[in-house]
Amino acid sequence: MTTKTTTTADATTGGDAPAHALLLAHGSGGGIDSHYGPVRAALTAGGRRVVGFDLPGTGAAPRATAPLDLDALADGLVAEADAAGVGRFAVAGYSLGTTVAVRAATRHPERVTGLVLTAPFAWADHALRQASYVWRDLAASGQHELVARLLVPLVFSPAMLDPMTPEVVEGVVRLTTGSIPEGTPEHTDLVTRADVREDLARVAVPALVISTTEDRLVSPALHRAVAAGIPGARLTELTTGHAPFAENPAAWGKLIVGFLDGLEG
Repeated sequence: MTTKTTTTADATTGGDAPAHALLLAHGSGGGIDSHYGPVRAALTAGGRRVVGFDLPGTGAAPRATAPLDLDALADGLVAEADAAGVGRFAVAGYSLGTTVAVRAATRHPERVTGLVLTAPFAWADHALRQASYVWRDLAASGQHELVARLLVPLVFSPAMLDPMTPEVVEGVVRLTTGSIPEGTPEHTDLVTRADVREDLARVAVPALVISTTEDRLVSPALHRAVAAGIPGARLTELTTGHAPFAENPAAWGKLIVGFLDGLEG
């Protein structure tokens, strides 16, 4: 599996070992740049090294020719750290990326030092699964505008969407239409199948769960279930829809960095 690596300048302590490192796992139908770009400056402040893992069919990663396998993605994330010369690292996962992060923490416990899980789910409930079936099939048939019209009201909170004029909403739909990566059908198919419920109790590192409380795609009840399942996990709330990088990146970045600073300190 070939992926694109996004790194900052390498912070080191004594030789070539990175001082602190963070791996990023993005969500379905997006990428490292779109999902983490708005908080990249905050994450790299202080010399933290950041490595991005793009799912197949996103960024420079070639599209998969078979259904995605969660174990393979978790191993691919760790392989990305190996390629970047990073030994141990925290993982920040968003949406589908949280399942990759959790699986990496249980398959490679000697490598992962902490988890930040934003808008997570351990399995898809009926609402998420049915939306993902439609999302998958529309994307597979090339109907990207309809994908956008499905997602815009699910991803953005009423507080952000309702004040928009119809013209602005149409502009958001156009931007979303043009940003859908070719690997979206495989990503959304994995959403319908991913199940890390049994992994949660085996996570043995500090974890922060960030619940996007106005989320209409991944229910906050699913976020809370992840927090309840991980021993000692901390749950915090962020008043946004499913896209904190679009609605309040400053607050989202502050939550992530605050947890990482405590973990690294």
